[in-house]
Amino acid sequence: MTLIETIEQQSARLESAGVSFGHGTTNAFDEAAWLVLWRLGLPLDALDEHAQRELGTAELASVRALVDERIATRKPAAYLTGEAWLQGLAFTVDERAIVPRSLIAECLAEGSIDAFLPDPTRRVLDLCTGNGSLAVLAALAWPEVVVDAADLSNDALAVARLNIDRHGLAERIGLHQGDGLAAVAGRRYDLILCNPPYVNSQSMAALPAEYRAEPAMALAGGVDGMDFVRTLLRDAPNHLTEHAVLVLEIGHERSHFERAFPTLDVVWLPTSAGDDQVLLIARSSFK
Repeated sequence: MTLIETIEQQSARLESAGVSFGHGTTNAFDEAAWLVLWRLGLPLDALDEHAQRELGTAELASVRALVDERIATRKPAAYLTGEAWLQGLAFTVDERAIVPRSLIAECLAEGSIDAFLPDPTRRVLDLCTGNGSLAVLAALAWPEVVVDAADLSNDALAVARLNIDRHGLAERIGLHQGDGLAAVAGRRYDLILCNPPYVNSQSMAALPAEYRAEPAMALAGGVDGMDFVRTLLRDAPNHLTEHAVLVLEIGHERSHFERAFPTLDVVWLPTSAGDDQVLLIARSSFK
């Protein structure tokens, strides 16, 4: 059986098993390609080059075992491979932190935040950093800035350390443990990035198993998803410089956000998932 035939076969198995996607892929074929190529030790961008390669019996058995594990455990593929990609960069991943997928990464890569930043921008905070991917992307996007990365979870910060070291940024990214902005008490920033726990309780109860495999504390935002956000926006002015901005991801919770903060002046940033999932708040908008 060829590589492409194997991927098509395993794709059909994933589809038939009803697994859920969203942790780096959006469909069964892409997920199968990821798993098969990884198991065979091939680059993930090498499908076309190796599509007609004939696989041996042992290789086919190994591939099938990995897909069996994906179906049986419902763990995201990234937890099985130990790696995920965001904006073309590879990040170390394990079950101590959620799989990186923040839409804020698009804003960093596409420069949609840049026009709002004060000049000069020197200090950036990635709050709820998880595995550190946004902190790494921010440091690479703006080589002149110093980045702090904060999280409540020591486990997540341990994964973030792996990624900071992996990308050679230990001298520019500092790690801080604590609850929200308490982790960086007394510090002010020109930009705060935050992909917080924002999933409302009804949506949490309906999450597929793949999402329940991730740390719940990184996802669950209370009844309306705004528990962490309320505290963040209450405390943010004390951590922002005069012309600073805060960039916040709230996913599908716009209606809850607007009910919680009906008078707050925000700018919605465009992303591939729509123009209502990432927002920007200027320091001057806080009363």
